[in-house]
Amino acid sequence: MQEIPLSALGTGLFFLIILSGCFSASETAMMSLNRYRLRHLVKDGHPGAIRAQRLLDRTDRLIGLILLGNNFVNILASSIATLIALRLWGESGIAIATGALTFVILIFAEVAPKTLAALHPERVAFPAAYVLEPLLKILYPLVWLVNFMANTVLKIVGVPTHSGTSQHLSSEELRTVVNEAGSLIPRRHQEMLVSILDLEKVTVEDIMVPRNEIVGINIEDSEQEIINQLIHNQHTRLPVYRENIENVIGFVHARNALNLFAGETFDKNQLLEITREAPFVPEGTPLHTQLYNFQHEKRRVALVVDEYGDIQGLVTLEDILEEIVGEFTTDVAATIPDVHPQEDGTYLVEGSAYIRELNRTMHWELPTQGPKTLNGLILEHLESIPEPGTSVKIAGYPIDILQTTNNAIKTARLHPALRQTAPLLDK
Repeated sequence: MQEIPLSALGTGLFFLIILSGCFSASETAMMSLNRYRLRHLVKDGHPGAIRAQRLLDRTDRLIGLILLGNNFVNILASSIATLIALRLWGESGIAIATGALTFVILIFAEVAPKTLAALHPERVAFPAAYVLEPLLKILYPLVWLVNFMANTVLKIVGVPTHSGTSQHLSSEELRTVVNEAGSLIPRRHQEMLVSILDLEKVTVEDIMVPRNEIVGINIEDSEQEIINQLIHNQHTRLPVYRENIENVIGFVHARNALNLFAGETFDKNQLLEITREAPFVPEGTPLHTQLYNFQHEKRRVALVVDEYGDIQGLVTLEDILEEIVGEFTTDVAATIPDVHPQEDGTYLVEGSAYIRELNRTMHWELPTQGPKTLNGLILEHLESIPEPGTSVKIAGYPIDILQTTNNAIKTARLHPALRQTAPLLDK
């Protein structure tokens, strides 16, 4: 070794440090790759991604190869640095070489390359895959031996070495991925994707049309009254019942009913003949389940019943779709008839207005856990029937009670602009 010039040793040491940095960067880059984006690139036929995927299919072999090469290069670099130090400074140079080489490897072969690889994993991993894949084939026997010994040690201490490597995201994790997608996914699309994930948390009871607002046809009414109702009706499908909604017969499509007017006569029997049996769903049915039921049964409307079988409301396919894509109109007055904007920036809201509908359309953040209507929310908060003129703040929103009737709140005034700034008012 004495015959090797210092210039050659220095050049060799320089290239070994560079090689060590390459091994370190490739390790970090490979482990930092987004596995889902990688699969997408593989499907698109990206050659670097395909090679990287093959290497990551056996992570133990990949890590074994990189660490084998990295440790070999670092040990060889340490030996060369020791020879250079002995020639230059004698025995005292060993300590100098150890300290200097540690600093150089730490900065130039570890921290800097790994930081670069963590910031740009694809730019590092894909080119590295072209080198690592053939290198793995060449050194496979040695890598296999190293992995065998390492896996044996892990088995001795009770760590499984062949557990599944596939990653599965929970709905909460997927929601986080969507929310953090940033500009990669338009904000509107993010909201729709999150709404789809939230379908399992929302039940038909949360979005149904309440029983007292159901518009239907009473078969006991006169034929002229039924005709007038069909002509002036705004809904596509109407429930048909006897005397009250509890005695429901089924649903009739308004278009089919209007076709009956083409004949010379119209009677109730003709209407009953085209009435389709009414489907019923429990009030606790999640929206994603009901959406599947609508699709499977080729229906668009169903009646919601409680645990006793009493009809509580009506749910439609349109209601579920609005939970995903939002309201089909931007006109607040048309979307929620119970909300009346005022010139001073406040809103007059009917007590029967649904909280979820208010939050979705008005972009408010009223509590949705518990009561479904604004009336129920205020009553739960106050724990009593308030008198007109009572003020309260719920979730930061100042609310004034304007009208009460039949032991319920009929109208309230909300001050969204004063949220977080208004003092807490009590009754």
